[in-house]
Amino acid sequence: MKFSLAIGALFASSVAAFAPSAAVPKSTALAGFTSSVFEPVEVQLADTTETIVKGGRDLFPLLPTAFEGIKNIGVIGWGSQAPAQAQNLRDSLNEAGADIKVSIGLREGSSSFTEAKACGFSEDEGTLGEMFSVIGESDLVILLISDAAQAKLYKEVFAAMKPGATLGLSHGFLLGYLDSINESFPEDMDVIAVCPKGMGPSVRRLYEQGKEVNGAGINASFGVHQDVSGKATDLALGWGVALGSPFMFETTLRSEYCSDIYGERGILLGAVHGIVESLFRRYQRQGMTPEQAFTESCESITGKITKIISTQGIKAVYDGLSDEDKEVFKQAYSASYMPAKEILQEIYDEVASCNEIRTVIMHGERTDKFPVGKIDGTYTWQVGEKVRAARDEENIPMNAFTAGVYVATMMAQCDVLLEAGHPYSEVINESVIEAVDSLCPYMHYRGVAFMVDNCSFTAKTGSRKWAPRFDYILEQLAYTAVDNGKAVSEELIADFENHPIHGAVVECCKLRPSVDISCEAETSTKEIVIE
Repeated sequence: MKFSLAIGALFASSVAAFAPSAAVPKSTALAGFTSSVFEPVEVQLADTTETIVKGGRDLFPLLPTAFEGIKNIGVIGWGSQAPAQAQNLRDSLNEAGADIKVSIGLREGSSSFTEAKACGFSEDEGTLGEMFSVIGESDLVILLISDAAQAKLYKEVFAAMKPGATLGLSHGFLLGYLDSINESFPEDMDVIAVCPKGMGPSVRRLYEQGKEVNGAGINASFGVHQDVSGKATDLALGWGVALGSPFMFETTLRSEYCSDIYGERGILLGAVHGIVESLFRRYQRQGMTPEQAFTESCESITGKITKIISTQGIKAVYDGLSDEDKEVFKQAYSASYMPAKEILQEIYDEVASCNEIRTVIMHGERTDKFPVGKIDGTYTWQVGEKVRAARDEENIPMNAFTAGVYVATMMAQCDVLLEAGHPYSEVINESVIEAVDSLCPYMHYRGVAFMVDNCSFTAKTGSRKWAPRFDYILEQLAYTAVDNGKAVSEELIADFENHPIHGAVVECCKLRPSVDISCEAETSTKEIVIE
């Protein structure tokens, strides 16, 4: 099956860039963007200068101008992103005094009608209806149905859109699917993307928390894939501001789906799943109780390591260790970096070549015969439930070996993206910020297994496919190297200590949400869409 020249070039560059050396890669920033409504600012991220827009409720008065010409917004679907985005858009536009109707479009007979009504959307008021009817009435169609449904229904969606309407996406999967079958979007419509770097519950929860504090929300990337009207950039930025994003950075829809689908198979979900499974067994073999092994592996990651990264950066984990623990970290990091990178490069190549997208589509076609099961019944995650129930938050340990493995995998993921030409803003958001500020807080509160079992089908497919690969390669290559006395790689450690991403992460930490997410307020077990 053919794939586009753009994807072929990206795939070729990713393969050519990868080599078993410890050289620090350089990022490639986009040229920057302009806006007639919002004021872009430049930020220095390592060796590149990038353009962003800082969000905040103080920008809400600008929304009517950004949404000029938009009278009806149709949010199509009701997974996880849709409820959050629809409510945030409605509330922000109302606060701004904009005369814009936000409507929910659902398939006929969907059980989600009841949930949408509970959130204030109404058939009587014309803010809730059948999806294709809502699509036909909307000036901006925000398509948030599942990836598989987008691949199945895209022709009907395009046909239902009225002339001049804009298609909005929060994930690049549909473009990846169109690339894989050598098709494209209709040339006569604007196509934009605003992609929150976190789950739907996070998008809504932080927005609600931020009603009293300016600048609370989830960071978002935005991209303009087609701009027929000449107004697409301002509309995309207005959408991001209305969602409550603290800052928005530019990407392309193709770059977004490569980094996003890749990231959820890596440190966001699949890799952390595999790391915990492998370390849980290892620590028990070393004599720990199951509860202690889980605490020293999973709890250390979600309860200590990621909290340090969130506010101080990746290197702060290493800098805060004692001299003795630094040596343990170095051992784990040196042994884990290249095995993790081997799998991460393979994942990136599979995504960039559209193979991973085809895998998701084919897997979806098998689910009637082979339903997707859950992983939460395994011993690891059953022990995890007991540990969380008895948790002493203040005494969660910082395990230096766990930190070395986790940080090595995160750094390897960042390096694969940098070598493929992704800008620092995208690399950091997809590999660091989304992990530590959105996903790990929920993993800490509900468990890694809960995340895997309740994430989107695309993310779940990727985690179940790749987590065992991380588990296996760490067990077979990394841990055996440590146990066999392999020396610390001073070159790898030097590259880690001097990596330019550390300064860039610290700069991004300054732009993090103004409040920490309160997971306790989110009790829904509804599917979690990782975008």
